[in-house]
Amino acid sequence: MNETTPRPQVWPMLRARDPRGLIRFLVEAFGFEETVVYGDGERVDHAELSWPLGGGVMLGGMREVADDPCGLTPGTFGAYVVTDTPDELFARAVAAGARPVREVADTDYGSRDFIVADPEGNRWSFGTYRGHPAG
Repeated sequence: MNETTPRPQVWPMLRARDPRGLIRFLVEAFGFEETVVYGDGERVDHAELSWPLGGGVMLGGMREVADDPCGLTPGTFGAYVVTDTPDELFARAVAAGARPVREVADTDYGSRDFIVADPEGNRWSFGTYRGHPAG
């Protein structure tokens, strides 16, 4: 991180049919760190997973209620996550069961990245592009 790159303060959120299973997968396959999980048994009301380079995601189990304020359908999430080691992370993710969508490749904007799907169907793009400096 340098003086012109902003610190991450956006925490995407997603829902899961099997939230405990998805947490285990995200930790094993991608290297997220389980920060906190609230809920009893297999139920997850709120979980935070931190990304080692900053930021993270929040997730919870699917709620079958008409007035669910979140209203997210499992498997419809997508995110781009910065990594310094896309080739190694791709191999780790696939070995842990991620489904390749686009294999590791160099882009015309200077990133090396890939896309995989997790067991719930969410799309995860990982790459070296850190974003354009703000301001």
